[in-house]
Amino acid sequence: MPNILSKLLGPPVDVSCYTYVHPWKESCSIAIAGCFLYCIIESLRIYSTVYISKFFVKSFVGCQDIHYWTTCGGFTIQLFLAILLRGIRIYIVTNLFSLLMKGRIPTKKDLRNTIHGIIQSSAFLSFTGFGYSFFLCGLRRVLGNFNILSVSFLPAFLSSVFSILIERPSRRTLLCLYVSNIATETVWNMAVSRNLVRNINHGDMGLFGISMAILLTYYKKGYHKDVSDSMFKVLRFVVGPHEAKEASPRPVAMEPNTFTRQPVANMSSDPGKKPKKNVVLALVLQMLRIYKKFIHKVKCWGRHSSCPHPFSCLYYVTEGTTKMFSVGLAIQITLKLVLNLKRITSSPKNIKQIFFRPDMINLGLFLGLYSGLFRGSLCVMRRIFGMDDPFMAFPASLIASLAFKKYPDTTVALYVMWKAAQITYNLGIQKGYLPKVPGFTEFLYCLSTGILFHAALIEPTNLRPSYWKFLHTISGGRIACMAREPLDVFGLKTSESLIKVLKSTKTVPVVYF
Repeated sequence: MPNILSKLLGPPVDVSCYTYVHPWKESCSIAIAGCFLYCIIESLRIYSTVYISKFFVKSFVGCQDIHYWTTCGGFTIQLFLAILLRGIRIYIVTNLFSLLMKGRIPTKKDLRNTIHGIIQSSAFLSFTGFGYSFFLCGLRRVLGNFNILSVSFLPAFLSSVFSILIERPSRRTLLCLYVSNIATETVWNMAVSRNLVRNINHGDMGLFGISMAILLTYYKKGYHKDVSDSMFKVLRFVVGPHEAKEASPRPVAMEPNTFTRQPVANMSSDPGKKPKKNVVLALVLQMLRIYKKFIHKVKCWGRHSSCPHPFSCLYYVTEGTTKMFSVGLAIQITLKLVLNLKRITSSPKNIKQIFFRPDMINLGLFLGLYSGLFRGSLCVMRRIFGMDDPFMAFPASLIASLAFKKYPDTTVALYVMWKAAQITYNLGIQKGYLPKVPGFTEFLYCLSTGILFHAALIEPTNLRPSYWKFLHTISGGRIACMAREPLDVFGLKTSESLIKVLKSTKTVPVVYF
């Protein structure tokens, strides 16, 4: 048996481990430890590359596969010209409208500033498109491929870095708020599509309520004097000037309703003159007398001594409700009239279909109920606690936010949230609690723009439809024509998403210019 095994295994090799296995190191343990450590280092290098590459999947396609109808130079120039023409049209309308809103004859300086603003804003928008196409093709040539970042996010981010510096500094904050608003919604939709989060019932109402509660608390504490922001002017219009912190407190000894109890002016005609026999006019005058007496009685009803408004609480609440309801209804009618002017002129019969709809009063109900509930809640709390406190605005605003259910709008909720964050940040800087970060507004704008362009190219179903239409219009249809089939390698069903978006937004993949 040993002879058979020796023939199968061959002659024995009488050498040591040091001579055969690890001739570079005499000690077996040191040789084993060295091999083990090197395997760890090399394994980390190999598998980190493998696993991280899943997040940066390379798409080995050329630029011609993306903008298949033209060359890189042609794509860049065409996109630049298309956005330039549409940008000029957009900013001519917006700047002329703001000029007319001044309500006076424009001076030479106004006209010069308007023309300069149109050119500057148009250049900003045009170079965004130019830079996007330039960096899109440039990064492809430098990297040799596309990955999930370089296919849209990085080109949009880099182009925004340069283009935002062209725009006027006074407009950068507004642009940042606008794109950050949409980008926030887009990121949420992306998280929902990946089953990371789920939509919350009436979440927009809660977001709106908390944000408005913060803003109204600032307003009632008098912070609107420290931070100049147009949002405080809106709050003053909606909830009234009396809820702002007073510059000088009212004398305590003053009776709350003394100055309201004035006799009603006698509207009767001179007894020496003969009354006119106009029955309709007499009826109208009589109704006006009754209305004035009724309003006077309502004004003279009770109010708490801590209430800052001049008349009764009932009149204060009713006045805010009716005023804001009228404003909301007027806005809704005006918008419907402007947006459907062509339909109305072509067929006047459409007036009934356009204006006589149940949702026509929703905006008015929202504004009216919000103002009324806010004022009423404050008056009730002042009566309960016997004093007025700025922090009462927080629960009062949460109660008033129930009116948001009448006119739910994610855009409005996100805008108010971002305004609350902006004003809080500015107050923190002013009071020394937070450091001022140079260029933060510009960075946030670039980041948000990159997210929006990423979604538009790779997962357009997560983008707000109105912003998709804007990109489609401003690019002359090129955003829809860019090939999505090569991008399906990222596993996000990009081609299917594009088909769904084109169908839902009624846009077509056609290069218009």
